[in-house]
Amino acid sequence: MTGTLVLLRHGQSTWNELNLFTGWHDVELTALGKSEASAAGTLMKAEGLVFDFAHTSLLTRAVRTCNLALEAMDQMWLPLQRLLRLK
Repeated sequence: MTGTLVLLRHGQSTWNELNLFTGWHDVELTALGKSEASAAGTLMKAEGLVFDFAHTSLLTRAVRTCNLALEAMDQMWLPLQRLLRLK
């Protein structure tokens, strides 16, 4: 059995916009970051990607990026596991 691993970095955060190092600090996405996340989902859908599950860190920017991408892919039903270790 083979699979496909897709890694998606979060969209622009409020601290990215200010050119600050975010690290583990939990910050929101900007409007651009939300748009980037949705665009990533649209692109993945156009490529025909269908996922069995998704993993994300506990950070807001990562969770929101994942949710927006999955929404654009019409895959919001997907099991989503949030893992501290992905931080």
